[in-house]
Amino acid sequence: MEGQMKSGSSGEVLDGSNIMKLVENEEVFANFVDHKFEQLDLDHDGQLSVKELEPAVADIGAALGLPAQGSSEDSDHIYSEVLNEFTHGKQEKVNKTEFKEVLSDILVGMAAGLKRDPIVILRIDGEDLLEFVNGPSFESEMVSIYSQIEVPDGSVRDCIVKALEKLTVEQGMPPCWDAWVVSNIVEPALQSGADNNLDKPVSEETFLVEFKKVAERVAQHLKEQPVIVAHSENTFDGSGIKRLLSNKFELDKALNAAIENVPKDKHGKISKEYLRVALDALAPSAGLPPFGAVDQMDAIMNEAFKMMDADDGKIVKEEEFKKILTEILGSAMLQLEANPVLVSSNSVVHEPRDSSSSLLQASP
Repeated sequence: MEGQMKSGSSGEVLDGSNIMKLVENEEVFANFVDHKFEQLDLDHDGQLSVKELEPAVADIGAALGLPAQGSSEDSDHIYSEVLNEFTHGKQEKVNKTEFKEVLSDILVGMAAGLKRDPIVILRIDGEDLLEFVNGPSFESEMVSIYSQIEVPDGSVRDCIVKALEKLTVEQGMPPCWDAWVVSNIVEPALQSGADNNLDKPVSEETFLVEFKKVAERVAQHLKEQPVIVAHSENTFDGSGIKRLLSNKFELDKALNAAIENVPKDKHGKISKEYLRVALDALAPSAGLPPFGAVDQMDAIMNEAFKMMDADDGKIVKEEEFKKILTEILGSAMLQLEANPVLVSSNSVVHEPRDSSSSLLQASP
């Protein structure tokens, strides 16, 4: 969708700019929509049924990094929401104009998300891992990792597996929680050693010697079968909240939008139990993740709620409700300015994607 992948640790940055170029060029986007609509309109009746829209929704989900539809309840509701965007929850068919409008909105939203949190596509081919293993910091870093590993009565093998899990993409190691990486890279490297030292009781010295051998074999397997990893990282330092709080017009607009769908009593008052719901609606404007997405951020927001007595369930006037929301944001901002939260994630990109109908690839 964003060009060809580049080799090397610098990788290719997906920042949404190519998506915006596509959407903002009216002629190119119109041709793009025509081509995709024709691909999806299997019965050529000039409208897309729910069934015909399903490949489009599957591709949008894949582009957003969601698991395949049907594999996770947590993400399946997002697929339903995307489909409802197209059908407005009731239509059975969608014409080309409606398809174009909704697709444009979804792509612009994706581009905004990528601009805020760019994704770097890394091709991990063993070179960085070999550089780390043969570099000056190898021994000190591995001694530090060894001291963190808890494997009661474990073997050298157990320690090596735990240590590989602690290596990062910066050190040239793809994520070890990925089943494909385990079965195609890690396990063959553990099994291909000619010696039986991996089953011996562990000591620091044995660990360092044997880990290096296994890591070199991992690098060899990565050279034969490079792993593509989508890497993203984001620092929450309070700057997004600061921008919002410093712009009264934007803040008022965001607060009004956040409480628009919050239940009110006959006097227009709101229960404080809806503060978290409203805060989740405010999160994108304040550069914050949704509640439940990042543990460290949840702890900061919980602390802010505590300081404002925001969990007492009392009913307050709308203006008081907005004031408390603003104070919670201010408290979170101060905490983040003092201790920023760095969040990084890595996911293995398995290619080719069988479910892909190339909806989000520009037509030739």
